[in-house]
This record gives sequence, structure tokens and C-alpha cells, in this order.
Amino acid sequence: MNSTKQNPVARILTITILLIWTAAVLYPLIWTLLGALKDNQQFLLKKPWALPEFPLLWSNFSYVWDKYGFSGYFINSTVVTAASTFLSILLAATTAYILARFASGVSRVLYYLYLSAMMIPMILGLVPLFFLLNDLGLINKLPGLIIVYTASVLPFGIFVLVGFFKTLPKELEEAASIDGAGHYKTFFAVMLPLARSGLIAVGIMNALTIWNEYIMGTVFINDPSKYTLPVGIAVMQAEMQYRTEWGPLFAGLLLSMIPVIVLYIVFQRQIAEGVTAGAVK
Repeated sequence: MNSTKQNPVARILTITILLIWTAAVLYPLIWTLLGALKDNQQFLLKKPWALPEFPLLWSNFSYVWDKYGFSGYFINSTVVTAASTFLSILLAATTAYILARFASGVSRVLYYLYLSAMMIPMILGLVPLFFLLNDLGLINKLPGLIIVYTASVLPFGIFVLVGFFKTLPKELEEAASIDGAGHYKTFFAVMLPLARSGLIAVGIMNALTIWNEYIMGTVFINDPSKYTLPVGIAVMQAEMQYRTEWGPLFAGLLLSMIPVIVLYIVFQRQIAEGVTAGAVK
């Protein structure tokens, strides 16, 4: 009997679970898309989960984009997410490489200090962070938000990348040293490209966290022209007051999800490689 052959019952059970999981993930996305193509009458007078009627209201997307300023929110979120993700990856990679390769008592203390930072909810630091940014003149400015977001996701990146760099063979560094490469060239030309899948995985996780963050964006930014998408959606719903426009609201939600979905589709292979890196030598 071939021991590697999968049990038919286990195979059917696995496929069934995966199909159920896929349906659970896709259903909210599909329902959001269908809701974005309806008007209020279809929501209130008919079943809200029914299919939209023709003609489909694609105009809800342009309505949200223009009337509620989603173009500005989208640009702000893109700038903040891109800058924070880039800075967090750069700082996490350099720090993780040093902690992984130059082991000492100080490096271990720093590593556990970064780990302890992951256990502290960011919301506990809102008040001191607000006064700090206010003293630095960074309240209501996107650079202030970028600094806070970079610091908030940095411990996670260091935690993941330290373990990743430890799995890379030291012989590569020795070979680069023999060829005359210094520490900087060895890191940027040899080790960093090898850590690409880990960097992408950390970058995607950080980007998702920053893109969907709401509380700090509300506290540190009070200028409507600098709102990010999560804050903009909340403001849009508040502006609707007693008559919620469900179609445009769903359209706004879908617009905020599209970049995340595209990002995952493009980098799904690298994400899987980064998550499983180091599991098998």
C-alpha cells in the first residue's frame, strides 16, 4: 500500500472545508458589489440581499468619488501607506539583520524590547503621542501620521525578519567578504535580495494594517482634506445624517477594498513563500 496516497475521505473533507471557506470569504465581497449597484428604494422596499435591478447604478462610484471627496481620501491613504510601508521595511530589515547576525547581550535585550512593544496596544499611547506630535508641529500633517504608523508596525517586521535572516546561510556573507564587500554592500547586494519573499510578506501585512487603520487617523488628523479612506468613510456616513445612501456607501467600501485585493492577487505567491520561509531547511 502506498503510504503517500491521500485518504479519499480526508481529501473530500479537505476540499469541502476549502470550498466553504472560499464561499465565506467571497460572499461579503460579492454582496458589497451588488449593494453598490442599487439605490435606496431597492434596499428599503425590497430584500437588501436581493440582486440589483437593471439598469445597474454604476454612477454610485463616480458619485462617491466626486461628491464625498473620495479622490482626496484615496490619494492620502496611498501616500501614507506607501511611505509608512517603505520606511517600516527598511528599518525592520536593517535592524533585524543586525540582531540576527551580530548576536550579543545588547542585541538580545533589544530584540526582546521590540517583542514587548508588540504586547502594548497602540491605543494606550494615543494621548502621549498626540502631545508629542503637537509639540513637533506634526498634528494635522501626513508626515506625522507616517511616523506613527511606521513605529507601530516596526516591531512586527523585526520579529518576522530576525527569524528569516537566521535561516540564510552565513557562507554567502563570507564569500562576499572574501570578494571585498563591506557590511553595507553585503547587506544590500547579497542578503536583502535573498530576503525578498520575507520582505514582501511583511510589507503586505504592514500595508493592510496601515490602509485599514482608523483610530490614529481620527485622533491625529482633523483636517478634512487630509483624511484617509477609513476616516473618510466614517465621515461620509455621518454626513448622510438621517438618510443613509446605502448604494454610495457600499461603493465607497468597495473602492477602499480594491487596492488590498489587487495587492494580494499580485503578490500571493511571495506572501506564501514569506510566511513559510524557514519552516523547512
